Parts: sequence; C-alpha cells; structure tokens
Amino acid sequence: MSDALASLSEDDFLGGKLRLKQPKRGHRAGHDAVLLAAATPARAGERVVDLGAGVGAAGLAVAARIEGIDLVLVERDQELVDIARANLAANKLKGCAVALDVTASAAAFAAAGLPPDSVDRVLMNPPFNDPLRHQASPDPTRRAAHEEDDTLATWMRSVRRILKPAGTVSLIWRAEEIARVLTALEGGFGAVMVLPVYPRPDAAAIRVLVRATKGSRAPTELLPGIVLNGHAGRVPDDAHAVLNGKNPLPLAKP
Repeated sequence: MSDALASLSEDDFLGGKLRLKQPKRGHRAGHDAVLLAAATPARAGERVVDLGAGVGAAGLAVAARIEGIDLVLVERDQELVDIARANLAANKLKGCAVALDVTASAAAFAAAGLPPDSVDRVLMNPPFNDPLRHQASPDPTRRAAHEEDDTLATWMRSVRRILKPAGTVSLIWRAEEIARVLTALEGGFGAVMVLPVYPRPDAAAIRVLVRATKGSRAPTELLPGIVLNGHAGRVPDDAHAVLNGKNPLPLAKP
C-alpha cells in the first residue's frame, strides 16, 4: 500500500459535489460506491456505518446527501483509514474513520465504539470475487480483498450484531450470485428488497443492490432495475440523476 500512497488521484463523485483522494493502484471507488450510497436509507441523527469503507466513498456520499448523520467509516487498512479521514476533512463532512477488521470480535467492535445493537444503518460493498471462479488479481491489495470464499456470511454476522432491531443493511453484490446474498440474510433479516443494475437495456444484470431489515418477517420484493447506459452509450436521465447525487434509489426510502 505504501507505493500506492505515493501516487494518489483526486476524483470527482456525485457530479463534483464530492472530491476524494484514492490510490491510483488497487481497488478504486467508482459507480458501485455511488449506487450503494443511493440505495442506503438514513435520517438525520441516525448512526450510519460503512463497513470495508476503503477511502470512504460510499459513506461520504450518504453524508453528502443527508446532513446530520453520525457516520462511521470502518476499514482494516490503516493507510486507507488515513486517506478516509483526509477525505472527511477535505469535504467538510462530519464523521470518523476507524481501523477495524469487519471480521473482528464483538469485543473489538465495542472497543471501537460499535457495541451490539448500536447502529441504525449499515452499508457495505464486500469483496465478492470467489477465488475458485475468478482469476486472482496481480495486485496484492486487490487479491487480499478477494481471498475469502465465506466473506459475505462472515460480514453479515458482524452486521447482525451491531444493528439495532429494525435497523437496515444495504449492500451491492454480483448479480449472478444473488442466491449467496439471500442465504446470508436468512435467520435474522427480512423485508429484503432487491434492485438489479443493468449495464445496457439488452444485457443481463451485473450487480444487485440489496436492502434488508433486521428482525423483519416481511417477504422479499424485487424492484424494477436501473440501466446505466442506454442506446448509443447515453446515460439515461434516471441513472444520471442517481450517479450525480440528485436522486436516491427507491431502496433509500426509510
């Protein structure tokens, strides 16, 4: 990570409303982070935790949309935590970034200020490349992020522990593996809402945005999807409004 820190880019998000520094190499924030933020419900005064936050893109995009949230960025890489803190300050957004592995014990979470049943909203973009099905990245940072096959189930246990009853989790995942998401949500979550993300009108979904509520027994709901690129490569108006931070997705309605 030290080599990457020597070469940072500064990139615009939400149509320039958010400007973030991030390493030029390794995993870089992009549309996934913006879509995840747009799928996250929150109100002023609520505690919102971005797990595996990296440089803070998704969590900061939520904070840019909703003033007055208590934002906590959780990231295991201390150097990325430092960048996230700088991004918070540069964008004049309130919150904190803590160095903590999402798979850490309940005691470690409590020591970081995240005891059980203390969080209103969680958002996360877990590593979702199965190493048995996808070629490992030559970049060590990206490879480390994708090395565990049971990452989703492990992360969801931490989410279930820190969320308050009726709290929500929002995540983005590979569309072809939606069954893994639904399995991980069993035994603790309901009112699952799924919104597919399509690269083009005539293409299969590449991502799914999922929101679920802790302790709910409401059924699963499949929502109309979002198309990122229309004919001739033009971004549809609704997708443009989401990517530029003007409109949230239906999943973001509390």
